Parts: sequence; C-alpha cells; structure tokens
Amino acid sequence: MLSVWAISRLVAGKDLRVEWRSRVVSNQVVPFAALMMVMFAFALDSDSVLKRVAPGLVWLAAMFSLLVIVQRAFAVETADGALDALRVAGVRGAGIFVGKALALAAQLAVLELILLGAAIVLYDTHLVGSGIALLACTYLTATLGLSFVGTLYGGLAAGAKGRETLLPLLMLPVAAPVLIGATRATEAALGTAGATTSDGWPWIGLLALFAVAFGIGGTLAFGSLIDE
Repeated sequence: MLSVWAISRLVAGKDLRVEWRSRVVSNQVVPFAALMMVMFAFALDSDSVLKRVAPGLVWLAAMFSLLVIVQRAFAVETADGALDALRVAGVRGAGIFVGKALALAAQLAVLELILLGAAIVLYDTHLVGSGIALLACTYLTATLGLSFVGTLYGGLAAGAKGRETLLPLLMLPVAAPVLIGATRATEAALGTAGATTSDGWPWIGLLALFAVAFGIGGTLAFGSLIDE
C-alpha cells in the first residue's frame, strides 16, 4: 500500500491539476477577493481607518474566499462520487486529508499574496524591514491552519443537504482564532497603530498551536467523517 505521504502528493497534484485546468481561483475567487477589498475601501471611506484595519480586512477577505475554494474543491469530489470511489478503493483518509489540505494551502497562499498587495496599494500600508520574518511566519501558520480547518469541515459538510450554507456556519466560528491571531500578528509586522514586532510573536504561537491541533485531528478523523 502507498504511504500516507505518497497518497497526499497524488491527491494534492490531482486537485492542483483540476484547478489549473478549470481556472476557478484565478477567474472567480481572485476577482471576488479583490472586489471585497475595494468594497471595504468604499464602505470605510477613510484613509486613516483603512490603514488601521487593513490587516484584519486582508484576513477577513481570505477567510470568505476560502469558503468558495473549499466548496468548489468538494463539489468536484462529490458530483461524480470521486470521494466515495477513493474510500472504496482503500485509499487512506489521512492521505486524502493531507493532500487536499496541501492543495488548498497552495491556492490560498497565492490568494493571500494578492490580498496583501491589494492592501498595500489600496490602503497605503507599508511593511517595515523588521517585520518581514514575523509576516512570513504569520503567512505560513495561518495558511496551514485555515487549510486544515477548511478541509476538515469541507469533508464534514460534503455529503450533507444544504452544504453551501452549512459550511460557513460550521467553519467560520472555528476559524475565528486564526482571524484574530493573524490580524494581530500582521498588525505587528506592519507596525500598525504603533504595534511593534515583539507584540506579534505570541500570536504566532497561537496560530502554530491551532494548525498542529487541526492538522493532527483532521488526519485522524477525516476518514471516519467522509465514511459517514
């Protein structure tokens, strides 16, 4: 039998090839996220306020966009019974979970870079040199945490009726610690409202703990969730 890591690579490669051919993220999710950033600017309509809340708006837009990506990823799997076929074939649930989470993380990472660039252009935010390492750690841990949560709850809602509305209700409250921690850490990295780099590192610990907890929990539980 293939190892969990080998299965993960195959599943991740399959998901990324599906996205590369369909262009859903580039043609639909990225414009949706960019539109949110522009609408935030119109709604707040104050340069000082926008600069102060820019980190939170970046991660809020990322979370809403994540819902679209997750729903798309599992809609492809459930439409033709592909997920059931993998389980019937004896493919380990842990490998499916890790592979789908890695593919989701890759797509989300690109989206977050675009959102950060949009915040710099639209909201006049600036990255201080001392905050680069902090921002990189925030980017990595928050992306992994969101990907693990999205994959776990996407699998949980995949076979349920009304999964389009059920997924946000399940996922958003659980992902709130990532929103809070990533926002505070990004504020420290950007020096928003007088925050210093040292203020952000404790939040990295929270984000890392969250990612580890849901990574391990999802790896152990995903097979049982999709079987049910």
